[in-house]
Amino acid sequence: MKSLRLFVILGFFVLLCTTSGFAQSATITGIVLDEGNQPLADVNISTGTLGTTTDQNGYYSLELIADIETSITFSHIGHKEVILEHLVLNTNETFEFNPILKTDAIQIDGVTVSANGQKTTSNILNITPENIRNIPAANSGVETILKLLPGVSSNNELSTQYSVRGGNFDENLVYVNEIEVYRPFLIRSAQQEGLSFVNSDLVQEVKFSAGGFQAKYGDKMSSVLDITYKTPGQFSLRGDLSFLGASASIETVSKNKKMSTLSGVRYRNNALLVNSQQTQSNFNPSFTDVQSYITYRFSNKFHLNFLGNLGINDYNNEPLNRQTNFGTLENPQALVVYYEGREKNKYATALGALKGNYFLDENTTLKLISSIYHTTEEEYSDVIASYELGEVDSNLNSGTSGELLTSRGIGSQFNRTRNDLDALIFNLGHKGKHTMNTSIIEWGVKYTHEDIRDQLRESEFIDSAGFSIRPPRPEFINNQPREPFNTPLVAYSGINALNFVKTNRFSGYAQIGTQNTWDSADVYYNLGLRSQHWTVSGTGIEKVAQTVMSPRAQFAIKPSWEKDMLFRLSTGLYHQPPFYRELRDSLGVINPNVKAQKAFHVVVGNEYSFLLWNRPFTLISETYYKKLDNVNPYTLEDVRIRYSANNNTKAYVYGAEVRMNGAFVPGTESWVSLGFLKTEENRNNRGYISRPTDQRFKLGILFQDYIPTIPDLKMYLNLVYQTGVPGGSPSYADPYVFQNRLRDYKRADLGISYIFASKDKKYPTTHWLHNFKDLSFGFELFNLFNNQNSITNTWVRDVDSKNEFAVPNYLTSRVLNLRVKMRL
Repeated sequence: MKSLRLFVILGFFVLLCTTSGFAQSATITGIVLDEGNQPLADVNISTGTLGTTTDQNGYYSLELIADIETSITFSHIGHKEVILEHLVLNTNETFEFNPILKTDAIQIDGVTVSANGQKTTSNILNITPENIRNIPAANSGVETILKLLPGVSSNNELSTQYSVRGGNFDENLVYVNEIEVYRPFLIRSAQQEGLSFVNSDLVQEVKFSAGGFQAKYGDKMSSVLDITYKTPGQFSLRGDLSFLGASASIETVSKNKKMSTLSGVRYRNNALLVNSQQTQSNFNPSFTDVQSYITYRFSNKFHLNFLGNLGINDYNNEPLNRQTNFGTLENPQALVVYYEGREKNKYATALGALKGNYFLDENTTLKLISSIYHTTEEEYSDVIASYELGEVDSNLNSGTSGELLTSRGIGSQFNRTRNDLDALIFNLGHKGKHTMNTSIIEWGVKYTHEDIRDQLRESEFIDSAGFSIRPPRPEFINNQPREPFNTPLVAYSGINALNFVKTNRFSGYAQIGTQNTWDSADVYYNLGLRSQHWTVSGTGIEKVAQTVMSPRAQFAIKPSWEKDMLFRLSTGLYHQPPFYRELRDSLGVINPNVKAQKAFHVVVGNEYSFLLWNRPFTLISETYYKKLDNVNPYTLEDVRIRYSANNNTKAYVYGAEVRMNGAFVPGTESWVSLGFLKTEENRNNRGYISRPTDQRFKLGILFQDYIPTIPDLKMYLNLVYQTGVPGGSPSYADPYVFQNRLRDYKRADLGISYIFASKDKKYPTTHWLHNFKDLSFGFELFNLFNNQNSITNTWVRDVDSKNEFAVPNYLTSRVLNLRVKMRL
C-alpha cells in the first residue's frame, strides 16, 4: 500500500513538473439578431486569423484558442459592428453570446469577463460542463463536481445528494431550464438512489449558488443549482460505456432549423461498487432513465420547449453475511452477522413540462411554464439478522487470526417494511423579464398543487439472549422475573400510518437589478421580494394556511484598480415552507401546523482574477453567517431524513471558504478549495449541540494533467478530505448524550484516458476514425488509496454491560472501472 501511494504521488509531481504548453480550444456560439429580433444571416464573426459567418437562422459557432485574451467582432453590411472585448475562455468551455446588431450607433457590448471566464456579480458560480463529463467518480455527474466545492459536502460516494453550508439534502433547489425537478421520497440508503435527474451529456451550462441567491430562485434555505440543457445546432451522437453502465444521447435539428431535439438514455448498475462493501449479498439493481428536451420555433417571437423524463429504479438485494472489525489495537472487536430474507424496492418517476417563450420586443421576454411530476414508490423488505459481537484474535501467527475468540453479545433482529407512496405535483407559472437602460426587472408568479398518498408500515423486533426486547417506554417497565408481566409482545420500534395530504401553494417574486458607475467603479445591485402562501389539508387533517415574505438583496462593486477584483455582499431572508416529509414526524403522523423554517443569510465575498506563470487564475473567498429560526429538527441515517415535525429549535451556521482555480497545467482547468464551518442547534432551550451536518473542515481538489510528450494521454484526479460529522444515536436515545463523530472522510478517484479523436485531432476521410468527433478509452480507480469511510453506525447491545456499541458501516473500497466515450 505504501509503495502504491508513493508511486502515485511521485507520478503526479513528475507530470506536473515536466508539463509544457499545448494549445487548447474553447467555443463561442449563439444567434445574431437585428433590432426587430430577427435572425441575421451572413454576419461576419472574426478574431485575428479565425472567423466564421452566421447561417440563414443567425446561428454561429466559432472555435477559439483557450486561456488567452480575445476580442471578437461581429459585422454586417448596413449594420454597425458589435465588439466583444477581453474574452478569456477555459479549455473546452462553451460561451453563449447573442448580440443584437443595430443600424443607428456603434455598440460596444461591455460584457465584463475575468481572466478565467465571465465574472459574476450575482453570487452564482459557473461550472464548465466538460469537466463534469470527464471527472472520475463512483457516481459521476453534476453533483460529483459540486462536492469538490468548499461549502458542499457529502460523506457518501454512492449518493447524488449533498448538503450546503450546514443544511440538509432537502434544502437545495434544482432547476433544469427553469423547471424545478424533484427526487424520490422514500429512499433511505445511497445504494438505492441510482441516477441523478440531471443527465450530464445534455448539459450546456451549470450555475450554482451556495447561499445569498436572488429572489427569483424559489423557497429553500441553502442552495440553488441552475442547469441549462443544450439547444442543438447540428446533428450529434454521443455514447459512454463502462462497467457501471451505459449512456447515449442524440442531438438533431430539422432542415428548416425550426425544430431541435435533445434526447438521452442511461442505464446504471451499482453491483460493482456495492459488492466491494463488507456486506456480502446477491445484489441486482437496475437504474434506467430516458430524457428528452425539444424546442420548436413557431416564429422569431415565439418558441416552445418540452422537457420529459421517465426513470425507473428497481432495487433487489439479498444480504448474506458481514464481518466488521473495529475497536483499538489493544481491544479489537468484531461484529459478525448472518442474514436471511431480501429487500425489493422500486421507484418509478415521470416528469413532463412545457415552456412557452414569447419575445415581445428586444427588451421584454414573457414565459409560461407548466409541469407535472408523478412518482410511485414501493419499499418491501423482510430481513432477519443474527449477530455475534466479541473479541477478535489479533495474533497473526494464530490459525484463528481475525476470528472471534469470545462472545460479548448474541442476538437477532427482524426488520419488516411495507411502504407505499404515490405523489403528484403540478406547477403552473409565469415569468417575465424587461431590460430598461442599465436595469433589468424580473417578476414571476406560480401555483403548485401537491397530492401525496402515503402508507407506512415498518417494524423492528430485537431478540437478545433468547428474549424479545420491548420499547423502553413507561408502559413496559417491569420487574421480571420476580413479578409476572403479561403485556403483549410488541415491536421494539414501529410505524403504522396512512396519510392523504394535499398542499396548495401560491408564490411570487419581483426584483430589479441595476448596474452603474460610482467614482470610476462599476457598481451592481439587485433588490427583490419573494412571497408564498400555502394551505395544508387532507383526510383527518386540520386545514391550515400560512404566508411568508422574503426580502433579499445583492450588492457588488468592481473598483477601477490595477488588480482585477470584485467585492460582493448578499443578504436576505430565506423561508422554507414545509414539504410533505417535513410535515411527517418520526411515527408517520402529519402535523399541518409546522411553520416555514427561516434562515437569515449574510454572505461577504471577494473575487480576484490574476495571471500566474502567464496563465489565468481566479481566487474566490467568502465568509458567511446564517441565523436559523423555526427549525424543524431531524435525524439523518445514511440519506434518510426523519423530521420531528415541530419548530422547537433554533440554530446557527458560520464559516469561511476559499477556492483557487485556473490553469495549473497549461490548457487545463484545476482547482483547490478549502472550507470551514460550524453549525449547532438548540432544542427546547436545552443548550447547543452539533447538528447532523456539522462538517467542520473540507478540502477538495480537482486536478487535470497530461504527459507533455503524449498530450492525448490525460489524467483527472479528484480528492476530498472532510472531518467527521456526528454519528447519530440509537433508537429512543437522547441526541444530547450521543455526540460522537464518524471518522474523517478521505477519498481520491483517479481517471486516465487516451484521446483517439477530438476537435483538435482529425483524420482523413479514408481513416476509420474519420467519423468520430470525440473518442477516448481509459480506466478509473475509485477510492485510490482504499480508505475505509463510514456513513452510519450499527448499534449493537452488549448483554453483559448493557452498553450499545457503535459499529461503523463502511462504504466502498478500491474499485477498477473501464470506460469508453465517443461522439459522432
